[in-house]
Amino acid sequence: HVQLVESGGGSVQAGGSLRLSCAASGDTYSSACMGWFRQAPGKGREGVASVYTGDTSTYYADSVKGRFTVALDKDKNTVYLQMNSLKPEDTALYYCATGLATTAPVYACLAPGFMNFWGQGTQVSVSS
Repeated sequence: HVQLVESGGGSVQAGGSLRLSCAASGDTYSSACMGWFRQAPGKGREGVASVYTGDTSTYYADSVKGRFTVALDKDKNTVYLQMNSLKPEDTALYYCATGLATTAPVYACLAPGFMNFWGQGTQVSVSS
């Protein structure tokens, strides 16, 4: 079993920045995909970014490409999501998740059913 704990959410004005952290513990995968997802009120869950812990390949949804960056600290078993140029439409509950890495492209990690373990989420609110 893997435990994931997110932190770093908060309230910012449009154009601001936040950095989310997701610390993994327990029986972490030796080669994993780590992903960030978000869910806004009344909307479905959206995959935002993913990274393979092995080759560190990354994928970003079009909605965040160029503004968000995902990064790994393998020593700390932590994945970060640096969010810049935030927009009101980025307001959501952000979750991190992990699943066993496969040979599929890194964007496949964000497909429904891929991830096995999820954090509780951290709220991000962006005001205009």
